Amino acid sequence: MSRLSLTLRLAILLACFAFGAMATLGAALYFGLKAQLSLRDDAALVTRVDQIRTLLQDSDARELIRDKPRLFENMLGNSESLLVVRAGSGAALITVNPGQRSIPEVQPISADAALKLDDVRHGQAADGTPFIYMGANVRIAGGQPPLQVISGRLLSERTRILTDYRNSILAFCTVTSALIALLAFFLAQRSMAPLRRLTEQTAAISVGTLSSRIDQHRAPAELNAAIIQFNAMLDRLERGFTHLKQVSADMAHELRTPIGNMLGQIEVGLGKPRNMDYYQHLAGSNYEELQRLSNMIDNMLFLARTEHAEEAIERTDVDIADEFRRVGSYFEDVTQERGVSLAWSGSGTLCADVTLFRRALANLVANAVRHAQPGSEILMLASDEDVHTAVQVRNVGETIDPSQIGKLFDRFYRVDTSRQRSSERSGLGLSIVASIMQIHGGRCHVASAEGVTVFSLLFPRRQAA
Repeated sequence: MSRLSLTLRLAILLACFAFGAMATLGAALYFGLKAQLSLRDDAALVTRVDQIRTLLQDSDARELIRDKPRLFENMLGNSESLLVVRAGSGAALITVNPGQRSIPEVQPISADAALKLDDVRHGQAADGTPFIYMGANVRIAGGQPPLQVISGRLLSERTRILTDYRNSILAFCTVTSALIALLAFFLAQRSMAPLRRLTEQTAAISVGTLSSRIDQHRAPAELNAAIIQFNAMLDRLERGFTHLKQVSADMAHELRTPIGNMLGQIEVGLGKPRNMDYYQHLAGSNYEELQRLSNMIDNMLFLARTEHAEEAIERTDVDIADEFRRVGSYFEDVTQERGVSLAWSGSGTLCADVTLFRRALANLVANAVRHAQPGSEILMLASDEDVHTAVQVRNVGETIDPSQIGKLFDRFYRVDTSRQRSSERSGLGLSIVASIMQIHGGRCHVASAEGVTVFSLLFPRRQAA
């Protein structure tokens, strides 16, 4: 079963609301009319009984009843009324009962008491039609025994009026609600035009048109928030897709170089017979290229695993001084070979994944050793600031151009590709550092001036985190 459209739902809800509102108003009018008609009928019955009682008091009642019985029939006015006049012994002196209804049993009102609306009794006929009645005693002049008057009326006319009024209200509510539903459906269809335009615009966006944006000026204000968020999502997708294409292109370029080198060397080696020394040199060169490929693949896999690893890392309290000593011991031979020294200063703890922290620090130290001037000192520093703990690696070398600083953490980016052998570098070391800081909720910072370059790792402190 298909779900109802928003337009149809809106039309149905509005029609139901209109029907309920008009039905409530109609019910209030109906019960108000019913109360007024009931009050009118009760007052008419009281007036009639009072008139009959006055008439019987002012004349010789028995002669009046005997000589002019039709006078009382005319006083009733219609065939739905009932009148019974009884003597004190209970014998009926006159009975006006065109409908041949049963005489109700009623306690008559005292002859000296004034008649009130509360004295009227309400009942129902056999067919459910409302029936009102009342009884009263009449004091007869001349010492004659008192008479008892019982009068009633079947309210068929009132029932018919109320029924027609109720049916008219229901018919009016139904027809009006149907018209409102049709009008609401038509207006909702016109109001949904911006959504249809939005659907058409989003349907036209594909991989090749990620630069397209939804036009916000023609849309109603209610859609502004959704359009803004959708355009922001397109911005993120476009940046991510562009980044992915750039990474794919860079990776293809990095893979093509070692593979091309190996194919060229092998092709030359197979061109004619060579001695064993040549083949050993060829195997060693190919081994270096394969090692570079292996390192590159390992680094790319590491970056892929750390893209969404914020919840997977194991944070512990890391002693920074101990890690400085560990990294210093690891790079002792490399620094001696390069003719530089490695020192550290500062202490403290930070909340981080110890394995990832070691890798980030080692990548920065390796980068500093690679670009440090011979005879200079590489310094590792630690300090606590207001909201973060800073770990810095400082080296003396060539000043990095400001235009290149923003690209240092891009994948496969190198400031100077000619400084070291291509087999030793893949351009992913600083990208790995940036990813590690990202999953820790921290950030990287680079400053380079007057030959001094400082890489900073800013870890959020435990309180701030």
